[in-house]
Amino acid sequence: MLVVDVEASGTEPKKHSIVSVGALDLANPSNRFYGECRVWDGAHIMDEALEVNGFTKEEITDPKKQSEADLIHAFLQWSEGLEERTLAGQNVSFDRDFLKAAAERAGHTDWQFAYRTIDTHTLAYMHMVTHGTQPPVAHRRSALDLDAVLNYVGIPAEPTPHNALTGALSHAECISRLLYGRKLLPEFKEFEIPRR
Repeated sequence: MLVVDVEASGTEPKKHSIVSVGALDLANPSNRFYGECRVWDGAHIMDEALEVNGFTKEEITDPKKQSEADLIHAFLQWSEGLEERTLAGQNVSFDRDFLKAAAERAGHTDWQFAYRTIDTHTLAYMHMVTHGTQPPVAHRRSALDLDAVLNYVGIPAEPTPHNALTGALSHAECISRLLYGRKLLPEFKEFEIPRR
């Protein structure tokens, strides 16, 4: 399983750009990837997105940073070494769609990842239901955002601003605790898994 987190300049993969990617191999969690890039020429930038990921406009337009195309090439090359590359994370369809759009902009016509993904939201929702806990609801829909999932598995909220690598690490730890009932990463070893 390839656990991934993308930070972007907005929410629409065809209009906005990746600004950073964090990932790790769940089967070998010390095998990690992190990279930052400048936005592609013409990409839109949402102030709200920068508030979430902590980058400034100057940082994501810095001509000294690698291009989005170079970052996606590096990510795809890194992922070639993984035995299983099913994408996983919180709201991972967002990440998948941004990676695919970036790969297309970079000239990759053979998308190597499946449409099917593993989402921590779904895993946590199912875990709660099977353990007799009512999943949180707000505005008549699931309120299981990443911080709620982290809290459910015994981990404090992700630090802000969000970083793609800390996001990927958080997702991986949640997946391990929800699927296998065990801790995974040294970054979270001090936090006990709640008894259900």
